[in-house]
Amino acid sequence: MKYRPMPVDAISLRRSHASQAGQTGRALAWLLAALLLAGGSGLWWWKTRTANPATPTSATQGGGAGARRFGGANAAQPVSVQAVRLQDIRVSVNAIGSIAASNTAIVRAQVSGVLQSLSFKEGQQVRAGQLLAQIDPRPFQASLSQAEGALARDRAQLDAARVDLARYRGLLAQDAVPKQQLDTQEALVRQLEGTVKADQGTVDNARLQLSYTHVTAPIAGRVGLKQVDLGNVVQPGDVNGIVVVTQTRPIALVFAVPATHVPRITARLRANEALPVEAWDRSGSRQLAVGRVATTDNAIDPSTDTIKVKAMFANTDDALFPNQAVSVRLQLDTLSKVLAVPSAAVLRGAQGFYLYVVNADNTVSTRVVKPGASDGDWIAVEGDLKAGEKVVIDGVDRLRDGAKVEVIAADPKQRAGASAPARTERVPPEVAEKLKAMSPEERRAWFQKRREEKDKAGSSTKPASAPN
Repeated sequence: MKYRPMPVDAISLRRSHASQAGQTGRALAWLLAALLLAGGSGLWWWKTRTANPATPTSATQGGGAGARRFGGANAAQPVSVQAVRLQDIRVSVNAIGSIAASNTAIVRAQVSGVLQSLSFKEGQQVRAGQLLAQIDPRPFQASLSQAEGALARDRAQLDAARVDLARYRGLLAQDAVPKQQLDTQEALVRQLEGTVKADQGTVDNARLQLSYTHVTAPIAGRVGLKQVDLGNVVQPGDVNGIVVVTQTRPIALVFAVPATHVPRITARLRANEALPVEAWDRSGSRQLAVGRVATTDNAIDPSTDTIKVKAMFANTDDALFPNQAVSVRLQLDTLSKVLAVPSAAVLRGAQGFYLYVVNADNTVSTRVVKPGASDGDWIAVEGDLKAGEKVVIDGVDRLRDGAKVEVIAADPKQRAGASAPARTERVPPEVAEKLKAMSPEERRAWFQKRREEKDKAGSSTKPASAPN
C-alpha cells in the first residue's frame, strides 16, 4: 500500500482537538479538587459547631427578650404574668342604643306679629315659663283697650238699668206704674248683664292675645339653634317655629336586648331592684354616664327576638345628646367572690379552653378551665386554680407544657433598661435621674433636641469652604 502524506490542514485540526481535550480534563480536575476542599471545610465547621454549641452567632448576640424568645428550644421564654384573684364579676349584656330626650317642644308663635327680641342664648338650659322671645305687642294692646272701653260703657248702662228697675219696683208697690213697664225693665237689665259678660270675655281674650306676644318656654330643657331672625313676621303656622326645647335632664336611652334576658329584667324591676346601665362612646373606650333601667317595652319584636329597654340618666353634665348613638352595658347580676383571670390568659385549643400557670421552678403547666362571665379585662373561670397563682398573659406563642420561662414586666416602660439613657449619649448623673423620670416619648425628644444642638454647634465651628 502506498503511503500518502496527510494535508497540512488535517494535521492542524487533529492537534487542535487534542489540545482542547487536554484543557477540558484539567478543568474537571480543578473543579473536583475545589469541591473536595469545600466539603472538607464544611465538615470541619460542623464538627467545631457541634463540639462548642454555646458559641454565639450574629443571630443571637446582643441578648434581650427578643433574642431569648427565639434563641432555641431549651432557652427560657420571656413571659408576663398576673395573679389569679377572687373578685366580684358583673354579669352584663352589651348593646347599641340611641339617646332620646325626655320631652321635646317646638316653640311656635301663637299670634302673628313682628319678632322684636330673643331672650335666650343658643344651647343654654332654660326653665319652664322663662321668656324666650318678644313679639310686637302694640296691635294687641290696642285691641285690649277697645274691649275694655266697650265693657266700661255697657257696665254703665247696666248700672243705670238696675237703678230704674229698683225705682219701678217701688212705684209698682204704690200702683204708680203698670206691671208691664216693670217687666220690660227687668228684661233690659238681663240683656245688659249678658252684654257686660260678653264684653268681659272680649277683654279676657284680648288680654290673652297680648300675653302671647311674650313667648315663654313650655318645658324646662336645652334650647337649640334659633329658627327665625329678628324683624321677621312670625305666625302660628310656621313649621320650624322659633326654637326647639329638649328636656335633657333627665335624658332617656333606648336600646334592645335579646329576649332571653326578659325574665331576669322583669323580676328585678318588680322587686324594685336597680339595674345599672352604663353609656360608653361608640369605641367603648370612654364611659359617658351611668343610669338605671326605667321600664321595658310591652312586646318582643318577633323579627329580631329582642325587646326594647328604656334607661334614664341624670345627665347633669350634658354628656349625652338626643339622637346620640352609644354603646350600652346593662348589668344584670353580680357574681360575688369568684375566681377571675385576665382575659388575655385564656386560650382555646383542641382540649377546649386552657391557660398556662407558672410554677415555683419557673416552668409552666397547662390547666383546663371553663370560662364564665367577663367584666372588662377580667373573666370568671372554673377549674383547677387557686387565688394567687400566676398565669401567663403575654408570650404564650412559643410555650409548651413544662417549658422554662423568665418573668418580665407586662408594661414595657417598667422592664429592665427601659428608663436607661441611650448608650451613645453620656450625660451627668443628675441629668440621668431626670431622664429616668421622663416618659419614653419625652426621653426621645430630649435626645433628639440634644443631637440637633450638637449638629448645629458643629456646623457653626466648621470653617467655610472656599468659593468655586
